[in-house]
Amino acid sequence: MRITGLGHAGMFIETAGGSILCDPVVGPSFFGSWFPFPDNRGLDWERFGAADFLYVSHRHRDHFDPRLLDRYVRKDIPVLLPDYPTDDLEKDLRALGYENIVHTEAGVPIEHNGVRIMVTPLRAPSDGPIGDSSLSVDDGTASVLNQNDSHPLDLERLLSFGRPDAYFTQVSGAIWWPMVYDLPQDAKQSFARLKREAQNKRALYYIDKVAAEHVFPMAGPPMFLRDELFRYNGTGLNDDSIFTDQAQFLAHMAERSPDQKGHLFLPGTQVELNHGELVVSQTLYTDAEIDRIFSDKWAYLEQQRAGRQDEIAAEVSRRAPVLEPAEILAALKDWWEPLLRRARTIRNGVGGNVRFRIGELDMVVDFPKAKVREYAGEECVYWYTIPADLVSTNIADHEIDWSNSIFLSMQFEVGRSGKFNEFLTTFLKCLSRDRIEYVENWYAEQSDQTEDTEIGEWVVQRRCPHLRADLSKTGKIEDGVLTCSLHDWKWDLASGRCLTTQGHPIRSYRVDEAVRTSEDAAVGA
Repeated sequence: MRITGLGHAGMFIETAGGSILCDPVVGPSFFGSWFPFPDNRGLDWERFGAADFLYVSHRHRDHFDPRLLDRYVRKDIPVLLPDYPTDDLEKDLRALGYENIVHTEAGVPIEHNGVRIMVTPLRAPSDGPIGDSSLSVDDGTASVLNQNDSHPLDLERLLSFGRPDAYFTQVSGAIWWPMVYDLPQDAKQSFARLKREAQNKRALYYIDKVAAEHVFPMAGPPMFLRDELFRYNGTGLNDDSIFTDQAQFLAHMAERSPDQKGHLFLPGTQVELNHGELVVSQTLYTDAEIDRIFSDKWAYLEQQRAGRQDEIAAEVSRRAPVLEPAEILAALKDWWEPLLRRARTIRNGVGGNVRFRIGELDMVVDFPKAKVREYAGEECVYWYTIPADLVSTNIADHEIDWSNSIFLSMQFEVGRSGKFNEFLTTFLKCLSRDRIEYVENWYAEQSDQTEDTEIGEWVVQRRCPHLRADLSKTGKIEDGVLTCSLHDWKWDLASGRCLTTQGHPIRSYRVDEAVRTSEDAAVGA
């Protein structure tokens, strides 16, 4: 088996039984903000586009590049489609002319010319654009797991496919927190460090559990080449960003998990696997060039910024004409109010007003009353400032996931009066009737949390209130605070209160309290 790195989360898997093109992206993505790091334009895209299968893990534009697909990938290629609860990705692919869709079944292997392939989707509202997925491939000579952005809860089921020889996983950030937030600079720096630590911790958790002999960090970081975002590359010019690079993570992994074998995976990295034997070579960059990219990264980024402004200008030219404030208000009112009326759990979860300053428009979304109107001085729990051309483009495109467009572009500002509100973020990436109905039903099904587990001196509900991870495996308690290691969410066990976001309380009590209750019951009997 041979795996070639294509940049970001992209890879080309070659086996004796066929080849799979995975998540090919050149970009720029998210309104011209994200470029793969390092530059991957020098790859032979014609060759990779002639693959036997196409796999797009999810519809985030740093994994799904319509312009690249349209230019290089034949329209009759079989497309391995993850089994998602909504058909948005399938619609996107069919709109580009890809009709040869292979509907995979969640966690069920398929065979092709002696190659076993399994796609494992995640379907919670917080899983990317309502859906991330991983790809497992075994051709008899080697087994690989391409986990990319996904954070699977049921690792036993995922690994039932077989323990991979090589493991490819996201280690860098893919979020706008805390860079775009209205925060003091020292707070931004502190939150950025905490976020980087949480990302490293989560990646090491999966690396430990998957226990593959060889680990390849991937799926980031991006390059930010727009002038106003350039300072947020890597960990930031002012230590206020979250995008750990491949070399930084490998150094961290070598320190924390010295028994693991980590390898750089860049555009042009070629990984050959054959019955436990591994050969890694670089075909696009020389060793000297790679050393310069990481040791003098800001100079490399400056060079990239200077040479790629035409791509940014081309993206700006493709945006929709800017609507008048009254037109934006009317369009969002007609679009969002019917969705809000269907989103009872989300409305209650947000529980207040959210202000949007869009160009010259100042409007508020009243979640409790399911109304969109002009802002009139109401107290708000969140407030956004977004350029009008981005919103006008999303209206023209009827973009149903603003995380997948405006928010990951980082071309906006936001503030809030309290903790992170998951329900608000969920609404803004579920701007269709199908998505709203799915997440409302999903939240309703999470209400059954009856089983408990004992962790140290505490008894807690076994399933995490966030995404139902098994806390008997992912939960750790220190000083009365429970942390779920998958997403670093925390709870104060004495009160059951979530310390990470609003809502999501946990059921918890001390073991000795349970013993006393049992003794009291026995005495009463």
